[in-house]
Amino acid sequence: MDPVVALRRIAFLLERQLEQTHRIKAYRKAADRLEAIGPDEVAQLAAAGQLTQLADVGPKTALVATQALDGGVPDYLAELESGAEALAPGAAEVRAWIRGDLHTHSHESDGGSPIEHMAAAAIGTGLEYLVLTDHSPRLTVANGLSADRLRDQIRRVKALNAELAPFRILTGIEVDILDGGALDQEPELLAELDIVVASVHSKLRMPAEQMTRRMVHAVANPHVDVLGHCTGRLITGGRGTRPQSTFDAELVFEACRRFGVAVEINSRPERRDPPTDLLELAMETGCEFAVNTDAHAPGQLDFLDYGCARVAKLGIERDRIINTMAADDLLAWTR
Repeated sequence: MDPVVALRRIAFLLERQLEQTHRIKAYRKAADRLEAIGPDEVAQLAAAGQLTQLADVGPKTALVATQALDGGVPDYLAELESGAEALAPGAAEVRAWIRGDLHTHSHESDGGSPIEHMAAAAIGTGLEYLVLTDHSPRLTVANGLSADRLRDQIRRVKALNAELAPFRILTGIEVDILDGGALDQEPELLAELDIVVASVHSKLRMPAEQMTRRMVHAVANPHVDVLGHCTGRLITGGRGTRPQSTFDAELVFEACRRFGVAVEINSRPERRDPPTDLLELAMETGCEFAVNTDAHAPGQLDFLDYGCARVAKLGIERDRIINTMAADDLLAWTR
């Protein structure tokens, strides 16, 4: 087995399990180091027991590489694979509908991997397109992109698409909804993007009436395509828990229906946002949906299964999920 492939697969599976970032990076850095020196030198160093002399290669990653070179599946990889058969029951049919993920992050904001690695993982999971939605500038804790950084990213994505065709990376942003409902990026730049996901990230305990006005104002903005993780809640995970924001959900979802903004079904296991009662209300209101991972690492693209399981359980129709469309049809919808 190729030791680089083994190390990257371990990192993928650790990401999927929401393991600590430093552990994941250790396997990715080791894979990058071995790839850089080439298979012949890797084999020579492994035979001499000297892999750990390389920067970024420690005893655990060296053992994985050595076991891979011996022709078998490394023990640690086999252990992880044994628990990775399926993330959620009832998701397979709905997952087959999904053609792209509309909410993902790279290391250019608060993700953990380069754009190229996110694209490669998306291709590996069978997606036809991926929307890159790094954060907007006000979210400094997430290294949000300034207008100039975002313009540069757009240029590089266009160049990368020439190499990846027929797979496509669509340009996008997760734009912060400011306190009064304005969007945290230049309107002209938002108009240039393929997909705009708008989310609340601050003052999540704002009084319900103010939060309702804030969200409706943002949803009514003609540049917005998707309302991201609408309650902002956290129900589990390393960041602790956080109660959901309060707002008039009937008004917000009616605004989404009226202005053609899809309600995100955020598939991250620590979010599961919207909660089931609000998701049912959005269905009754006539909203459309986007099943997204909000992935911050390649392995987290598998979170789609969680959202797809919710779709299956609630019986949401395929034609109400916008990322079941081909890329060109999706872009026609956003326009």
